[in-house]
Amino acid sequence: MTGIGRFYPIAGTAEEVERVAALGARFIQLRFKSTDRAHIVEEVSRALASCRHYHAQLVVNDHWEVALEQGASYIHLGQEDLETADLTRIRRGGLKLGVSTHSHEELNKALAVKPDYVALGPIWETTLKVMPWKPQGLERVREWATLIDPLPLVAIGGVTLARCRSCLEAGAHSVAVVSDIFRHSDLEGQTRKWQQALGEVS
Repeated sequence: MTGIGRFYPIAGTAEEVERVAALGARFIQLRFKSTDRAHIVEEVSRALASCRHYHAQLVVNDHWEVALEQGASYIHLGQEDLETADLTRIRRGGLKLGVSTHSHEELNKALAVKPDYVALGPIWETTLKVMPWKPQGLERVREWATLIDPLPLVAIGGVTLARCRSCLEAGAHSVAVVSDIFRHSDLEGQTRKWQQALGEVS
């Protein structure tokens, strides 16, 4: 399985995971809200099967217990999830961990659990969901990259094709994307353009 890639699409369904995996994406997050265990198991299982088929790495957001049961390699936790997740079980199960951060306080909490990567956002204003945090900007990307070195930094939030390279230039290892791929009228064409822009041509 691959490691953390520069191109980091965040899909909302197992079907979306399969679509970008088939196009050569090698590091993909599955992020969706649900309390229906059967639905969670089905989505995670399907997404993992697709990623294994296409030799991609799946990151399961939030649903760490199912991720453990299904044999995932990565999970991603937000700050609230970090408070409730059983980190001992997660580490004992061999899961690698990504953590979201939006402030210095949250960064300190994230680093205390020894994550495998740190995400910072939103870099620019995003319309995907209501965020209590102001846009972080590229200066914060530069700061975070220095503070967490040598851990990989993932930039997320409001990133478009035109902006993705600037995140790498500011020190991010990876650039996460949601709307600019999965809400685009030409998912395949846009995915190819992102891969080219980030130097991950399949």
